[in-house]
Amino acid sequence: MAKKKAEEFQKEKEIFLDHIQKAGLRRTSQRDLILEIFLKTEEHLSSEDLYWLVQKKDPNVGHTTVYRTLKLLTEAGLAREVRFGDGKTYYEHHYNHEHHDHMICTECGKVIEFFSAEIEEWQDKMAEKFGFKPTHHSLRMWGICAECQARESELQSTPSGAQPRVRVKSMMGN
Repeated sequence: MAKKKAEEFQKEKEIFLDHIQKAGLRRTSQRDLILEIFLKTEEHLSSEDLYWLVQKKDPNVGHTTVYRTLKLLTEAGLAREVRFGDGKTYYEHHYNHEHHDHMICTECGKVIEFFSAEIEEWQDKMAEKFGFKPTHHSLRMWGICAECQARESELQSTPSGAQPRVRVKSMMGN
């Protein structure tokens, strides 16, 4: 498994290097470090989360460099932007990762990734029914995870029509 991961990272590093060269940018040790940390972190990261992790290794790397590198990773197809309703943009691995959807706990911020062939089939049927050609989609469900349900015996329900309070668990602990 470790060998497979190393090989996968090597391909991702090649894709990134090719992308920045085509963009007229040069390879830097700071970009290499940001890429390495991003690839090794399987969680959903905001630019602030990644900056915090990078700072532990090299305090000279600025937040702007991390943010711009995340944008380059996204343009190269290595990262994908996701939004969970808390006003932040998160990034997840995209290259060689199967499509999945998300459930977000509004109590603790836990993000659960899942895939459902049945949901995918229904989406295709609905698109066909309405003559719609989907290019991509994202399904996000908000609610309360099993752990939070077990901890809280009595939950207050969200008033009808109100937006749920969303708190996503981050590397920085919110």
